[in-house]
Amino acid sequence: MLEKNIPATWKKQLGTGIDPSFNRLQTYIAKEVAAGKTIFPPEGQIFQALQFTSIEQVKVVILGQDPYHGPGQAHGLSFSVPEGERLPPSLRNIYKELAADLGTPVATSGNLSRWAKQGVLLLNAVLTVESGLAGSHAGKGWEDITDSIIKAVSKRCDGVVFILWGNYALKKKELIDTNKHQIITSVHPSPLSASRGFFGSKPFSKANAYLCAHGKTPIEWRLS
Repeated sequence: MLEKNIPATWKKQLGTGIDPSFNRLQTYIAKEVAAGKTIFPPEGQIFQALQFTSIEQVKVVILGQDPYHGPGQAHGLSFSVPEGERLPPSLRNIYKELAADLGTPVATSGNLSRWAKQGVLLLNAVLTVESGLAGSHAGKGWEDITDSIIKAVSKRCDGVVFILWGNYALKKKELIDTNKHQIITSVHPSPLSASRGFFGSKPFSKANAYLCAHGKTPIEWRLS
């Protein structure tokens, strides 16, 4: 079952209300696999964001849309790819903005697990995808589950920075208690939009300034 890979601390916070969505997803994905379709990421990595970052650790949430749909790219962390994989265009732009914002060298590895281990929840709104078909698993039940994750962080945590890039992520703003948390927004880092407000938005320094102001250790964003 899909939910067997959710850590117990997260499962406790999410409760049983998401069980119907899990059942629907389990049935759907099983049929897709039986039909010979390839699904990304591998089953054991679907909930990697929750496995790397417990709810007690969350300081920052970076919300993506759905996993990369190319072979070897998706590994359960939004915008991240495993070591040795070519940097996707949006991630290259994230690194450019990071370098401009904090003066760090532009990283060559696309693996963002170092961020995740510091409390950056790298969550996609949809957690699986069919090979070669971006957005193919949207509307199948994942949104119910990931919305529940966002609401759990909003309710159970204090002083979290939510980084929302692009219109899709901005739709999740209504799930977040703005009296308790900081929301940083801009256009998406995609090459189609980055020049219209992502570059120069300084999300990394803004996030750390908020964390420091609330007595939390800032994120070491440098990856090189």
